[in-house]
This record gives sequence, structure tokens and C-alpha cells, in this order.
Amino acid sequence: MSLKELVGQTTILTVARKAEFGFFLTDGNEDVLLHKNEAHREIEEGEQIEVFLYVDSEGRPTASTVIPEIAVGRYAWVKVTDVKPDIGVFLNIGLQKDILLGKDDLPAHKSVWPKEGDMVFITLRVNRNYLLYAKLASDQVIQSISTKATRESFNKNVQGYIYRTAKVGSWIFTLEGFKGFIHESQRNQEPRLGEKVEGRVIDIKEDGTINVSLLARKQESQDVDAARIYEYLMSRNGAMPYTDKSMPEDIMERFGLSKAAFKRALGKLIKEGRVYQEGGWTYEKKDS
Repeated sequence: MSLKELVGQTTILTVARKAEFGFFLTDGNEDVLLHKNEAHREIEEGEQIEVFLYVDSEGRPTASTVIPEIAVGRYAWVKVTDVKPDIGVFLNIGLQKDILLGKDDLPAHKSVWPKEGDMVFITLRVNRNYLLYAKLASDQVIQSISTKATRESFNKNVQGYIYRTAKVGSWIFTLEGFKGFIHESQRNQEPRLGEKVEGRVIDIKEDGTINVSLLARKQESQDVDAARIYEYLMSRNGAMPYTDKSMPEDIMERFGLSKAAFKRALGKLIKEGRVYQEGGWTYEKKDS
């Protein structure tokens, strides 16, 4: 087997000789360069060392003593380091050279592409020119590493990374190792591939997978909505032409809330004695 056929994998090679810019390693038939920037420990001629093989910018096999968590057929979570809208995103696997996850392997809508700092679960693939690229894990691979959830997880908060996106929803792999689905109705906006999100478990399936909601719990949501309404009221010097009798479309246009959510939040402010309604208007209730 030629060294090119081992690109994207680890192998044991012998240090044949030292050069000005690194070391030449050999398998007995071929030599490969271990550049001094990729030699992360003391190396002696004649010793056998484990290295990871990849191809340099000129198409030549090259070695590194850094052994990435991932290899061809081996998966790991890696961090996004850069986004190039024309070609894809670059990932740090521990080498001097970042690996490309090409745009053809990313969502059609760039709005849900990963951003710098996001995490994706990938393996490596090698093209016909022996160049290394990232490949996203399939649903089956995620299933194979997942842990089955039990009823004890119901209504618990979970955090995890989005590993697949679609119009109908998003798929999440949680820090506990649960494989989950977020229906489009259970999110205010579509999360990015690789984005870390927090939600709560709203269902546990027979196969141990979970359904997750990213929407705030009703009480938390009500608090946020009430704060938004009160902030708007105060920006108008304590008076606004909106009450629980206002038209749903007017409420949606001004506050981005359904009428039901608006009424709940406004009712909370009234109950707390912070506002009152009169003549089709809502007013700040000042201390007398």
C-alpha cells in the first residue's frame, strides 16, 4: 500500500534522516516529510514514530506527530474556525492546516450554516487527488453513539449541538448523549448547524430518542413578554393605545406576540399593580 493510500489515517514510520526543514520518514519503500512545524516532540534518526498523514498544498503526502481525534472512518466533534460563503467552512482538527467542509455538504440556506466557534460531528474523506475533506456524520452514525433517554428526563432542560437541519425541524445531540428532534413549531427561529442550544424535553419516544422544545416555559415567556410591553409603555411616557381589546394583527405588528400571549403578559402587569386600562389605552399606574 502506498503512503498516499494512507492519507487521512495514522501509521508507524521510521525516521530516515534529518533535513533543514524537518525529517524524512520512510516505510521502507517511500519517504514522506515531517515538517519541523508538525514535529511536536524530540525526534531521533532511526526511531519508529506514529504519525498522521495528509497532503500538503502541492499534493505531496506529509506527516504530523499530532494525531487528530478524527481520521477516515473515525468521528469527533470539531470546532469551526472560519466561514467562506463561496466554498464552505473550515474546521480545526489539530493540524497546522484546517479542513474544509464544502458547501455541497452544508445546508442550502446560508443563514443556517455554522459560524466560527460552532461544533460539528464529522469524519474525514479523501478525494481522487488524495486531498482531505470533512464529511458530516449521518443520522445512522449519530444513532450508533447515542444513549437512550428514560422517562426521568421528561421536562428536564438539556443542552446540545444541532447536527442536522431541515424546514420541518432540527436534530440535536445533547451533552447527555441523547438524540433528539426539534419540530419547527418548537423554535422561534431555525438554529444553525453546529449551534449549541438549550431546550427542554417534551417527549420521550419508545426508541429512547427525545423531542425537544426551544421555546421558553410559559412562566418564563410571560415574564419576558411583560417586560417587553412595559418597556414600550415607558418609552411612550407611560401611555400606549393597546389593551386586551386591541386587534390581534395590531398586537402582532407592534409586539410580535399573539393576542393570547399579550393578554397573559398584560394581565400579569395589571395584577402586579403596575398598569391599568382605560378608554382603549393602557397607562402606567403611578403611586398615589
